[in-house]
Amino acid sequence: MHEFSGLVAIVTGGTGAIGLATAELLRSGGAEVAVLARHTDGVPDGILGIETDVTDDDSVRSAVDAVAGRFGRLDLVINNVGIPAYGDVTGNSDDEWLTVLNVNVVGMVRVARHALPHLRRSPAAAVVNVGSIVGSAGMAQRALYSATKGAVHALTLAMAADHVREGIRVNSVAPGATDTPWVSRQLAAADDPVAARAEYFAFQPAGRLVSTDEVAGAIAYLASPLSAGTTGTLLAVDGGMHGVRLRPPAAAAAART
Repeated sequence: MHEFSGLVAIVTGGTGAIGLATAELLRSGGAEVAVLARHTDGVPDGILGIETDVTDDDSVRSAVDAVAGRFGRLDLVINNVGIPAYGDVTGNSDDEWLTVLNVNVVGMVRVARHALPHLRRSPAAAVVNVGSIVGSAGMAQRALYSATKGAVHALTLAMAADHVREGIRVNSVAPGATDTPWVSRQLAAADDPVAARAEYFAFQPAGRLVSTDEVAGAIAYLASPLSAGTTGTLLAVDGGMHGVRLRPPAAAAAART
């Protein structure tokens, strides 16, 4: 199926696990794809890599215009850029707050700002902002990161309202715990990696992590003309973490006896 045939897409943070899976899926669906990232080593053949710093407005403008100039159009923007942060409200300095907000929120704004003139000329314009389930579900030691992802969700709704009558759809995907190298490194750094991994998995209603392909599939759906009637939607891909409440396994087993 080539639902993206003839369309041109930008994927920021496209060399990370979710970004790369998304770029490859869009490409397999017929899109011309450009990955915007600080470092573009390892970008697969058939996908354009452009070194871009989303904290630098000139860098973003140049990259977006380069994509539109090369392919003659721009239809899809996947705002996937983001960096992690840990701690409660006492755990991060003012400088770290400003740095993470600058990447995770203002970086998306810069990309959207420079993409808009091109998107307005597209018959199938769509923006998908990648947030996180922690933007709407409280999790310990995620104050800064959660604040940025909550901002991404609010930004998505505001953008959807601003641009719906221009024919530009704006939606967000909110992944839960996803099987990425970042999560693996986080678990490996724990005092007891085996126990940390077991606890982490036990917290997931589905008993497993979400795959990068599952997140990419949700992003691709919201970017696709197949979802032409959908805008202002926050789609959770979290294995039920936010909406499903289960008893712990031991309590559930006891209840059945």
